[in-house]
Amino acid sequence: MAASDEIRAQIQRHLITGDNRLKQGASLEKARESYERALELARGAGLEDTVRPLVEIRLADLKRLEGESSPAAQPGD
Repeated sequence: MAASDEIRAQIQRHLITGDNRLKQGASLEKARESYERALELARGAGLEDTVRPLVEIRLADLKRLEGESSPAAQPGD
């Protein structure tokens, strides 16, 4: 496997790992770490423009999920 193919496979594994962590109920922070690692690898390999949109969608989903899981504000607060 060529080096660029290996980097692409690593990026894909990190994206899938983050997705699986969400599906399995792991912490949102662990999923975020996987997505950010994928983006870091992409940046180093010159693939950031391709991978960034995928990561941004996932990070936006994490923000939405964080909002849903945070306790609701109490009336009068």
